Amino acid sequence: MASSPCGNSNFDSGLEIKTRSVEQTLIPLVSQITTLINHKDKPKKSERTLAAIHRVGQAVSVAVGRFVAVGEAIAAENQELKDEMGQACFEARRAGDAIAQLTDVGSALPSQLDGRVTVFSDRTAMVKAARLLLSSVTKVLVLADRIVIKQIITSRNKVLVTLDHLERVSTFQEFVQIFSQFGNEMVEFAHLTGDRQNDLKDEKKKARMAAARAVLEKCTMMLLTASKTCLRHPDCESARINKDAVFHRMRCALEQVIEIVTEARSCGENRILPASIYNGIKEFKSGVECLRENLYSLSPQSMSSQLEALVERTEDFTDSAYTSHEQRQAILGLCQLARQDTQQLVHAWVEAQSVHAKEATKDMEVAILKTSQSVSDLRRELHKVAVGRASDLLKVHGEQLPLRALKAAGAEGNLEEVAEYSRTLTEQKEQLVETCRLLCHVSGTEPLEITCIHAEETFHVIGPQIISAAQTLALHPSSKIAKENLEVFCEAWESQLCDMALLLREINDVFEGRRGQLKSLHWLSKHLANMKTAKAVKLDAEEQTSMAKLGLELRLLSSDVDTEVEKWEDQEHEIVRQSQSLASMAYNMYLFTRYSVLSIPLIIPVNLLRDIQSKSLEPPLFIFSTQTLPKCYCKNVNCVHNSQKVDSVHLDVAFSVGEMFRHLSK
Repeated sequence: MASSPCGNSNFDSGLEIKTRSVEQTLIPLVSQITTLINHKDKPKKSERTLAAIHRVGQAVSVAVGRFVAVGEAIAAENQELKDEMGQACFEARRAGDAIAQLTDVGSALPSQLDGRVTVFSDRTAMVKAARLLLSSVTKVLVLADRIVIKQIITSRNKVLVTLDHLERVSTFQEFVQIFSQFGNEMVEFAHLTGDRQNDLKDEKKKARMAAARAVLEKCTMMLLTASKTCLRHPDCESARINKDAVFHRMRCALEQVIEIVTEARSCGENRILPASIYNGIKEFKSGVECLRENLYSLSPQSMSSQLEALVERTEDFTDSAYTSHEQRQAILGLCQLARQDTQQLVHAWVEAQSVHAKEATKDMEVAILKTSQSVSDLRRELHKVAVGRASDLLKVHGEQLPLRALKAAGAEGNLEEVAEYSRTLTEQKEQLVETCRLLCHVSGTEPLEITCIHAEETFHVIGPQIISAAQTLALHPSSKIAKENLEVFCEAWESQLCDMALLLREINDVFEGRRGQLKSLHWLSKHLANMKTAKAVKLDAEEQTSMAKLGLELRLLSSDVDTEVEKWEDQEHEIVRQSQSLASMAYNMYLFTRYSVLSIPLIIPVNLLRDIQSKSLEPPLFIFSTQTLPKCYCKNVNCVHNSQKVDSVHLDVAFSVGEMFRHLSK
């Protein structure tokens, strides 16, 4: 037999495809190669068959040539990938040429094919060429994907540098400049990470990425208000603690994003999920069911040990001070029943092995059914306890009594009441943290487990931050910035409670067999009242970024107007009323168009249309040509005018960045 045109190759084909984009790119190529390899091997080939095979082979060769040209261009622009990409492109081109040679049968007569190596005479050569082509093309795609990862890392590094500068600022003027740059960099990072999250195949990684991006979204506003509070009250220890906690959490979230995209571990940290009871029961039942097919698949001792490890995890429920006596007794009773049924199964199992049975006996079948049922009953009881606890807590905490009391005590400067309500909030935090841990045990899927862990960490971190913000306000009760800071952290707490309610519904859906879309866009529901829908317009990522930055600029300009008119004592003055109204309407129009830009169904608020109509009936504001707004040229950084401008302008930047993290994902 003639030698293969492609020869032998040591090219590594053990490549893992981790993104949907790479997978979708390979599907057409795999389909065409499969057609070539799986053709019917008939002794007599018709001209139609020969032409079809020739056509497919040439199409593959041409496509590979174009693909390799793109790969070589990428290699030329990225020196660190030049050698690897060049080798992969060389192998792909060689495999494409081999396939073209093997399928060059369309114009040849059957008698002319004798003695030539073709797809008909050497199927092994075709298989080798196909394998080489798939592996080399996959490697080119994986190497190209590294560039996307590099872009995310570069963007993260820029954010970190700016974050360091923000942490060290000592004046409001410097803060204004650096935070504007920070906003633009966060918009870019939101785009890159959003696209990456949607492209990941691994649902667990997608959930971790979503959790990290949620932290960045919420921390953007916290970072703004905490930094301003620290600048206004530089000698306040509680303000410094509050600010440091926000910066630390933001850095951790940025690091987690990089760990996900690079599959790295920082400082030897173990990112394996804690063992959940749901997974333990699933594995235990799977082992029990396998005994029907193979009596020797595992040992009786390993099964008993597996059950004991499962029972040990239920101590998170039974040892909890918030578990009722009746619930504790029910869980302990079901654990004991599972032990008894497992012992009966082990006894029947040993008897079957003693007589060298090849399959499960009748006694074993009964014991298997009873054991599976008992652990299922245990899972059902644990689910009821965890979900019931979470539902009760959400009802109690929905009134937000401790938060309202903390705000009031802080505004009055009452440190004793702040300390008292802080203890109440700390107790609620501990209840919520423990409840999230219980929900993690019964969540049912790894993405939901990760979401439970994220909720647990969020409550654990935000609770102390609310307390430090309240202490700062109590020490400076007349400070508007300290009051705003406390409000932002309280809103983050309330937002996490809403997310927990959504999580609870999703866990129930999984338990009852209803698998809906996880992480619904619940934030969109608040925009649906009194609105009409229209067709959405889809823009690409670059256009979305441009619109987002224009929105930031519009928000900054409207904020300048708001800051200036606050200096006017007569708020009924015509110029003041008109300027405030127009600035507000301008930003509302931007918000109106933003949903269309971000491929969200276009929504038309009735109030916005009414405002536009009313403004069109009013006379032109010729007053602007004869009067000017006052400006503050005070160089004192603590001047109330300067601080108001910082408050207004950068609250808007943080708001826009947060909105980007919610909306700027394809």
